Amino acid sequence: MKRYALIPAYQPDETLVGFTRELEHAGFEVLLVDDGSGLEYRDFFNASSACCVLRHEENRGKGAALKTGLAWLRDHAQRPYVVVTADADGQHLPSDILEVADEAQLHPDSLILGERGFQGQVPLRSRLGNGFSRLLLRLCAGAWVQDTQTGLRGFREGLVDWLLSVNGERYEYEMNVLLSAARQQMSLRSVPIQTVYQPGNPTSHFRALRDSGRILGQALRFSAASLTSFGVDFGLFCIFSRLTGLIAASNVAARLFSAALNFTLNRHLVFGVQGSAAVQARRYALLAVTLLLSSTFLVKALTLGGLYPPAAKLVTELGLFLCSYTIQRRFIFQPQEQRRALPKKEELL
Repeated sequence: MKRYALIPAYQPDETLVGFTRELEHAGFEVLLVDDGSGLEYRDFFNASSACCVLRHEENRGKGAALKTGLAWLRDHAQRPYVVVTADADGQHLPSDILEVADEAQLHPDSLILGERGFQGQVPLRSRLGNGFSRLLLRLCAGAWVQDTQTGLRGFREGLVDWLLSVNGERYEYEMNVLLSAARQQMSLRSVPIQTVYQPGNPTSHFRALRDSGRILGQALRFSAASLTSFGVDFGLFCIFSRLTGLIAASNVAARLFSAALNFTLNRHLVFGVQGSAAVQARRYALLAVTLLLSSTFLVKALTLGGLYPPAAKLVTELGLFLCSYTIQRRFIFQPQEQRRALPKKEELL
């Protein structure tokens, strides 16, 4: 089975040349993507042992570079094959890349992650960034991955179309892949690898604030949509209950307005789901009714227990938030195009 090493590179140094030669000797076809490095870096690409060098005229980001390589493989590589993505900055050892490729060949329905142990001299930004994104993945998708920022990943040809469907053009793309895989309950397997950092990590182009913002984008949008909908729900409840004195009826009326708003915001702004909304709407309606009944019962019970109605509403909604969030991310707003892109297990064998 043919093995490809897909390496996106932006303004590399001489490390790239030796790295690609080692991979060639290890049996890999090396596919390089020059992400707009410029003419002054052309010699490094030309001196490499790549079977093919794809180029962007200007820097478009790591996600875009990976997708350029994936599209080339989809259109030109002869099946079956294994792909391992690796960074161009010398962090990944050929022996570790071989292990990831072996694991991917054995598990065609899995995404294989080269997992660093973060022992020894690891830059503080790498430790903090990984810890933060690890927590984010746990909260947003319910999955626990030790090394969320690893660029060493392996997979079989059957996952290429799905990977091309995942949103993201820059560093957020790799996190989006994990989020999408976790939501679809794809098998994520880890292979322990060595942690290698050059002093100062000079060839890394990860920009902490900007790229962390991109990685956090979906979680922040979800939180903003939830807070906006809650504000509408809470405000309308206070108005209706003050005007009518009817606690249950006011809660129902407020929830109907806020549920419609939340569905629209989550579908279009948070998850970016395209196509027919019928399936998502039915599932969301079922969730909304369940939460509405639960909310109405709890608000009424707390109010009868002596709690001021707005306070009862606030306590109830905070308690139901986590339940609502978990159900939405797992069962309602799974992107349709990514579900279609995932092959059936029998197609991978």
